Amino acid sequence: MSSLSSLLPKTFIPFRSFRLYSLTRPRSSVAARTMSSDSSQRVFQLRQDPLTGNSEWVVIEDNGHLGTYTDGLLATTSYLDMLNDTRRNRAYRLAIEKTITEPCHVLDIGAGTGLLSMMAARAMGESGDSKGMVTACESYLPMVKLMRKVLHKNGMTKNINLINKRSDELKVGSDIASRADVLVSEILDSELLGEGLIPSLQHAHDMLLVENPKTVPYRATTYCQLVESEFLCSMHNLKNNEANTSDGVRLVPPGLESLFGIKSQQYSMYVDAIEKEIKLLSDPVKIFEFDFWKRPESSGELDVHIEATTAGSVHAIISWWVLQLDCEGTIFYSTAPRWIDSSPDIGVREWCDHWKQCVWFTPGAGVSLSKGEKVDLHAAHTCTNILYNLKKTQSLTHEMPHSPLSTGDLHLTLPPERVAIYGDCRYRQPMFEATRNALQGKSNPQCLVIDDSILLPLMALHTSNNSRVISLSPGLQENAARYFEAIAGSNGFSKDRFEYFRDGKSKLVEAYPSKIDLLIGEPYFYGHESVLPWQNLRFWKDRTLVDSVLSEDAVIMPYKGVLRGCAMYLPDLWKSRCCLGSVEGFDHALVNTTLGGCGDRPSEKDCPCLPFFIWQCGETKKLSKEFTVMEFDFTKPITGPCSGEVQIEFIEPGICHGIVLWMDWVMDEENSTVISTGPDERYWKQGVKLLGKPVTVGMKGPSSSIGIQASLDLSSNSELIITHTIS
Repeated sequence: MSSLSSLLPKTFIPFRSFRLYSLTRPRSSVAARTMSSDSSQRVFQLRQDPLTGNSEWVVIEDNGHLGTYTDGLLATTSYLDMLNDTRRNRAYRLAIEKTITEPCHVLDIGAGTGLLSMMAARAMGESGDSKGMVTACESYLPMVKLMRKVLHKNGMTKNINLINKRSDELKVGSDIASRADVLVSEILDSELLGEGLIPSLQHAHDMLLVENPKTVPYRATTYCQLVESEFLCSMHNLKNNEANTSDGVRLVPPGLESLFGIKSQQYSMYVDAIEKEIKLLSDPVKIFEFDFWKRPESSGELDVHIEATTAGSVHAIISWWVLQLDCEGTIFYSTAPRWIDSSPDIGVREWCDHWKQCVWFTPGAGVSLSKGEKVDLHAAHTCTNILYNLKKTQSLTHEMPHSPLSTGDLHLTLPPERVAIYGDCRYRQPMFEATRNALQGKSNPQCLVIDDSILLPLMALHTSNNSRVISLSPGLQENAARYFEAIAGSNGFSKDRFEYFRDGKSKLVEAYPSKIDLLIGEPYFYGHESVLPWQNLRFWKDRTLVDSVLSEDAVIMPYKGVLRGCAMYLPDLWKSRCCLGSVEGFDHALVNTTLGGCGDRPSEKDCPCLPFFIWQCGETKKLSKEFTVMEFDFTKPITGPCSGEVQIEFIEPGICHGIVLWMDWVMDEENSTVISTGPDERYWKQGVKLLGKPVTVGMKGPSSSIGIQASLDLSSNSELIITHTIS
C-alpha cells in the first residue's frame, strides 16, 4: 500500500470525503482512489480513527455487497437529507417532464441513487423505444452499488446505462454511443461551484453533448447582500476581540496580523437562525449567472456599486443562489434566506442541511457606511469558488490587503468557530485562570500540550516565567512551530522555551521520562471540526500513551470529561433524516439503512449519531433537564470500557425527536472551570441521536419516559453505543 499512499495528499480531514482528481465530489466521508481490472473495480478508502489519528486502508470490491463499514460511511453524508427535500425533488421532476418530451439521449452527471435518471427515463415514456436512453455517470463505487439496487427495484434498468466513471472519463464511441441531447445534473453545493460544476460542464459541452443541448437545470444565478452582525464579526476579527481581553496573551500581535486567521473563502451557514442578530445594510444584489446550456468560462470578474440602505458596519457578505430549472423560467429553486421575499413560484424555503447560505467575512472590524453611501464590490469566481473584495467608493481606507484570489501569507488558518472561541473572554479568562492555578507552586515546570491548542501554550508560557512548553501539534504540525517562533517576542518569551516535538509520542517517552509537570489540552484537534464531540476523547487516549513521561505530582488539564445530554424537540432535523418511501413515484425504501435513515425507521437497527450545530438545525426546543451520561477521569490512564445509564427527567411538554449529546470539559479538580460544548454554545458541534419515532413527553396524564444507556470502549474503537428505551 505504500505506493498508493504516495499518490494521496499528506493530510486528510477525517470524515470529509472526496475522490481524487474527481470533478464531481461525492457527498461521503473518506478519501478514495480507484483501480480497475478486467474482472472488477476496487476502491481504496482511507479510514481515519479520530481517537488515535491512525489511518487504515479499506478495500471495497465491485462484486461485493455494501458492508457495515460502507453503510456507516454513507450514513454520514447528506444524500438522505437531499432526497427528503420535497421542494427540490418536485422542481426537478416538473422541469424534466417539461424538457424531455420525446425519446432522446440523456446524460446524468453525478447520478447518486438514480432519481434524476429515472425521472428522465420515465419522461420519455414506456414505449420501449430504443432511441431513448439515459447514461448515468456516478464515480463513487458504494453509491453505484446502491443505485443498481434502486434501478432494479423500480424496474428501470432497461433504458438506463449506469457507468462507474467520472464524467471527464467518458468517451463517445466506447462508453457511450453518441453525444447526449439533454443534460440533467445536480452537482451543486451551498456556494454553487464547490462540487466542480464548471469543469464538469466544460468537459460535457466539449466532449459529451450535442450543440445547443437541452439542460435541467437551465441556469443558476448568485446573489449577495451586505450585513452587519457582531456574531459574524466575532468569527474572524480576533485582533479586535483580543484587545478586550486581560490575560496578556496575544494570538494576533500588532503588526503580525497576517500570521493567523481564517481562509479567504465562503463558509456555509444557516443564517436564518441568527436573523434577529443581522442588520441588513443593502438590498440583494445579483452577481454571477451560470448557464448550463452553454460552456462556462473558468473564471470571471464583476464590479458592482452598492448603495447602503441604512447606516452600519459591513461585517459580512451573505450569498445564495437561485436555480432556474426550465428554459421558460417557470420552475425555480432558491437557497435564499427567509427574509428575502419569495415569489409564488419559488415558495418559502424549508430547512435543509445539504444547501445553506454562504458567508464571506469582511476583514478587520468591517467597512463603516452611512445611509446612501456607495461601496464598490469586486466579485470574482474560479472553477470552484466565488470571492469578494469590498471597498468604499471615495476611500481606500478599508480596502482588503490582498486581492480576493489571494490567500495571503497566513502561517495558520483555523475554522471561524475556533477563531471566535479564541476571541471570547468567557472562554479565555477561565482557561487562563485554570492554567495559572495548575502551574502555581511549580518551579521550572515542563508543560506538554498534546492537542492542537495554540492558546494554552501561550498561557502556560505567560503565567510562569520559568515554564517550558513542548507541543505535539498532531494536526497543525510544522505550521504551529513556525507560528510560535514568529510571535514569541511579541508575547514576551524566548524561542527556546517552546519546542514542537516532531518525533511523535513514542520518542517523547524516551526524551522526557517522568519529567512533565503539566499535561494540557483544550481539547482541540485540527481537522476534527466535523466529528462527534466525544471523539475529542483522543486527548485521553494520547494522555494514556504518554503516561510514563508524567511526574508523580503532574497536573492533568482538563481534569475530566463529562458526556452530557438533553432531550429536544427537533422537527426539521428529524424530517430531513426520515426514512424514504416513494420519492416522486420511485421506491427508495431500500436505501434507508445505507444512508442512515432515522425517522420512521421500520427495522430494529439503531440509528446513527450524527454531528450538527444544533443552533442551525431549524426549530428546536429543550424538553428535559440536562443530564450526565458518563464521566471520564483523565488523571488515570484508560483501563477499560466506560458505561452509563440515565432516566431522562422532562421539564417541558412536547414531542421529543432525539437526544442531543455533547462533552463538558472540567479543567480542575475543584470543578471551578467547566467548558461546556452544549447546544447553548454556538461554536461547537453536538452529537444527535434521533429517535425512530417521535415521543410525546411531559404532558399531564399518561406520557412516555425515555431511558438512555451508553457504552464506550476507547481501548478498541471510537464508537459510542447509545441505546434508548421508551416506557
